[in-house]
Amino acid sequence: MADIGGSLATLLGGNYVNLFDLYGRSYRVIPQVPRDYRLNESWLTRYQIRTASGALVPLSNVASITKTVQPNALTNFQQLNSATLSAVPFPGRTVGEAINFLREKAKSFPEGFSYDFQGESRQFVQEGNTLVYTFIFALIVIFLVLAAQYESFRDPFIILVALPTSMFGALIPLNTGLATINIYTQIGLVTLIGLISKHGILMVDFANKLQAEKAVSRRQAIEEAAAIRLRPILMTTAAMVVAMMPLLIARGAGAASRFDIGLVIAAGMMIGTIFTLFVTPAIYTLLAKDYQKAKAGAAEHVASAAPETTCAAEAAEMPAKAAGEPAHAEALANVVAETPQEEGHSAEVLAFSSAAVAASSGQGRAPKGRRKLPKLKPLNPAAE
Repeated sequence: MADIGGSLATLLGGNYVNLFDLYGRSYRVIPQVPRDYRLNESWLTRYQIRTASGALVPLSNVASITKTVQPNALTNFQQLNSATLSAVPFPGRTVGEAINFLREKAKSFPEGFSYDFQGESRQFVQEGNTLVYTFIFALIVIFLVLAAQYESFRDPFIILVALPTSMFGALIPLNTGLATINIYTQIGLVTLIGLISKHGILMVDFANKLQAEKAVSRRQAIEEAAAIRLRPILMTTAAMVVAMMPLLIARGAGAASRFDIGLVIAAGMMIGTIFTLFVTPAIYTLLAKDYQKAKAGAAEHVASAAPETTCAAEAAEMPAKAAGEPAHAEALANVVAETPQEEGHSAEVLAFSSAAVAASSGQGRAPKGRRKLPKLKPLNPAAE
């Protein structure tokens, strides 16, 4: 069969085997039977095929001709025979809806048949869920960075609490059919995390400083911070929206991708900023740290711990004094024992006795560093 196929490929294939020059030009060498002998299938049985012994025999001796229906080309997918189904979604329909439709129809395939996707559909199926993991990872990174900066877990939560509102604003044009969920819109959604969190940082950071410096309540601090930081927030939003205008009006190659990014960021910034100005102050009033209560609690703790510390210090000094002057302590105990316990006199006697003992002990001891004079001997009269 391999010899028959090779012979027919040479006679009918039309492939060139070499080049030759003639009068300065190159021509292909194509071994093929003339056209008149290729138009009728009856000529196929007349072709001479060389056998293993080297003799030429007609093809009709070893083969016959039958007519069947076959495709022009056999396509393979993952080394399996396959048929390709191509479709284009209607305007207003997404690639995800088209894939779901094909999956429903694939359930009626005969047993033994399977299906898979290629091209843009394959990329959508394999990478469609990566947006969720990318979004979660970006949130975790930003939350940890803010927690390290503010040394608190409450402030980052307050800053990022308005993020779902910006996502809601970015998805509105996608639901209306102006764009679809693709790699470019996903990049825009991740970018919105950093842009919207900047608004919360401006308000929360300034409100914390007001509480610490001016000793105001949480509500007063966030109201003043929102009023003062309103201008920078609006300027940031306006600058970003204006910067997206060239992407929205772009024309030419790649205009669709630029339009998707600009549409998501512009819509998310405008709607997210409006909600941030109301949501962030409300959550700050409820969950933020109250610096006034913290200071009052610290002062009460210090005041309650001060008397205990003083009493403990006095109790520690009394044994040391008694151990240094045992004689004085014994004399003081004798005086107290001999003194009659009359009302109003025990404390005075104790104070007087301790002072007297201290004075007598000071007079009886020579101060340190003073040298005693030697005693003079009396003169002998005989020696005089």
